[in-house]
Amino acid sequence: MGIFSFFSKEKKESLNKGLFLTKQTFFSKLANAILGKATVDDEVLENLEEILLTSDVGVDTSLRIIDRIKKRVAQERRVETSKLNEILRDEIAELLVSNGLEEKEDFFVPSDKKPYIIMVVGVNGVGKTTTIGKLAYQFKKSGKKVMIGAADTFRAAAVDQIKIWGERVGVPIVSQGMNADPASVAFDTLSSAVTKDIDIVIIDTAGRLHNKVNLMNELTKIKNVMQKIVPDAPHEILLVLDASTGQNAIEQCKQFTAATNVNALALTKLDGTAKGGVAIGISDSFQIPVKYIGVGEKMEDLQVFNKNEFVDSLFKQ
Repeated sequence: MGIFSFFSKEKKESLNKGLFLTKQTFFSKLANAILGKATVDDEVLENLEEILLTSDVGVDTSLRIIDRIKKRVAQERRVETSKLNEILRDEIAELLVSNGLEEKEDFFVPSDKKPYIIMVVGVNGVGKTTTIGKLAYQFKKSGKKVMIGAADTFRAAAVDQIKIWGERVGVPIVSQGMNADPASVAFDTLSSAVTKDIDIVIIDTAGRLHNKVNLMNELTKIKNVMQKIVPDAPHEILLVLDASTGQNAIEQCKQFTAATNVNALALTKLDGTAKGGVAIGISDSFQIPVKYIGVGEKMEDLQVFNKNEFVDSLFKQ
């Protein structure tokens, strides 16, 4: 498989559709901001800052982008407004943290980690269970043996929902039912995975509110128990965030990164929001790569995030 060949025409079309609302809102505002202006001046920059903020790019990242453009304007003295899209594209691409998958096969995981263990965190309602199901589907489709641990045992429907997904995609589920000890479920899952030569293990965790003080203790306990089976587990702590919540997603990221060592992000529901700019703000502010994005309801609409394709799609008119 050649480099970038996995990013098919169908995936590009799906990404374009998923970012449609964000693009439509952003560029209509940008057109108004530069209306009647031939060059980038203080007024244009002030309007641009407001556009970035209202697109949920975030305060710090918006100011960083504006500062970089100001320096460019100062150096070149005259920057035409017609070049603003190109300049913005370059600056945003520079700020997005690479997940290192741009030149990898689709849904790549390191072959030297077996089983490769992903612990999934996030509040209820962000699409966590759906993301796990779609991830399992994509990993299985790529030829991997996958197992899911149903360690979200505090919500009545959580175990049942993950079981439905397991049946749907043909992936085994390890569960102990509601109110079971999550760490015990994780321990059983890894024990079974090692015995059955599983390639990838996905551990669901309780979607407690992100401001609960016991979150850190619970996640730490799960990690410690898993390390009794696989010493360097988990290899990935994936935080699932709902892009449509905008600034609330940034706040959730702040809380979860304080509670545990999140090293990858999944942004869901990009297709239903004009707040796609949150991908830029979160990646830049927390220096954590966006690894997966949800751009639709179909299984294939969960995509590996490619920052170059994302920026190309965002600025394609």
